[in-house]
Amino acid sequence: MKVRPLETENGTNLYEQVAHRVEALISEGTLQGGDRIPSVRKMHQQMNVSISTVLEAYRLLEDRGLIAVRPQSGYFVRSNLMSHREEPNPSAPPRTALNVDTSLAFRINRSLREPNMIKLGAAVADPSLFPITTLNRLIGQTLRNAPESCHSYDVLPGCEPLRHEIARRLMDAGCSVTPDQILITNGTTEALYLSLRAITKPGDTVAIESPSYYGLLEVLASLHLRALELPTHPREGLCLEALEMVLKKGSIAACALVSNFSNPLGTCMSDLHKKKLVTILESYNIPLVEDDIYGDLCFQGNRPKAIKAFDQKGLVLYCASCSKTLSPGLRVGWAVAGQYQTQLEQLKLFTNIATATVNQLAIAAFLSNGGYDRHLRQLRRSYYEQVMRMTQAICDYFPPETKVSRPSGGHVLWVELSPEFDSMELYEQAYQHKISIAPGSMFSASGGYQNCFRLNCGLPWSEELEQAMKTLGNLIKIINR
Repeated sequence: MKVRPLETENGTNLYEQVAHRVEALISEGTLQGGDRIPSVRKMHQQMNVSISTVLEAYRLLEDRGLIAVRPQSGYFVRSNLMSHREEPNPSAPPRTALNVDTSLAFRINRSLREPNMIKLGAAVADPSLFPITTLNRLIGQTLRNAPESCHSYDVLPGCEPLRHEIARRLMDAGCSVTPDQILITNGTTEALYLSLRAITKPGDTVAIESPSYYGLLEVLASLHLRALELPTHPREGLCLEALEMVLKKGSIAACALVSNFSNPLGTCMSDLHKKKLVTILESYNIPLVEDDIYGDLCFQGNRPKAIKAFDQKGLVLYCASCSKTLSPGLRVGWAVAGQYQTQLEQLKLFTNIATATVNQLAIAAFLSNGGYDRHLRQLRRSYYEQVMRMTQAICDYFPPETKVSRPSGGHVLWVELSPEFDSMELYEQAYQHKISIAPGSMFSASGGYQNCFRLNCGLPWSEELEQAMKTLGNLIKIINR
């Protein structure tokens, strides 16, 4: 097999280009599990790069769990890659609006406070992946340069420098908004809360994906809203035919979903799907709350567009934050609420007046200094490698019938086992081994997905993590007996 020479690519190291080329051959099926890949010397000749570059590329592919070295034999494609595992089935939830019970999610979140717990249940990243040193320096710098502003109430809709940077970044998501159209919030959760509160009243029904992010379910419960779960495909996302069917009945007040690399399923809707979704909602004048917190975390290519990019009538309330990319602790999020902007600003004022000024200014400084894109490239690589390693561990240690999602961004995996499996029993037993998982019923108002669970891939791969995956695999086999 001959590999064509590389062409120059701006912003990408040579060894990454070599790795991407080999990875493409694997994903396209040209190289399959067990196949030997070209030797270092042969790849060096064919691609016209140095031997050290090829070695670095192969090391990167090893880190991603795509290839393995066999002493005296060379490099081979690993045979148990995710392409050999089926994806989870499209969901088929009951077509009934339900009240949301959040007691399980609250109980499991409380357990995460325990020391020495391996947190595979919470969708959190390891702090080592974030630019903490730089952010700390910027916070100190901000306190010195603007001491009075940092200790005063901010005014709505939030610090102008930050809103300017967010408006600039949203161009990558296909959105053309001005700083005045952006409201700064305390993370994405507050943005979701304010958005849903602005467009609904207690007792209303909101159409959601199924499975759906349990944080959204908690917001629905706090506002006394009912959830109507709709069928969702692991690749294509929300079933638009099912959505239109319920909209015709006139019982839906709003729709809410995670648009890109959804939590927990990992879905990223195509542009065509997003555009059609907006067209349907506009025809019924139904607002959509879009959670795009993972939008910047694509593994390859350009950042996907937001649903907001196709919004012509101001019906999409766009919500996001820097919690998955820079710092969850600084609690800086934002909303672009279209025709509901004034209502959101009023609710923000009544709820907690403002978001911390120093945090806003520090994030604005980071976004403006040119370091964000460099940081994102590294973060995307890290998340991708960790998702691949976790997927490989599922292939290595879980039963052969296990199904696993194939996200193209973000850092969570959705695992589906045989229909009779009880993920709550797995949760209880794993807890005794200081391992947390997120049982599937957390992600459903109807209590479904008891044979599923979500895994966090936000932690750098380690021997401890591999041992935890082995333990989970053994527990699953014991429960299956």
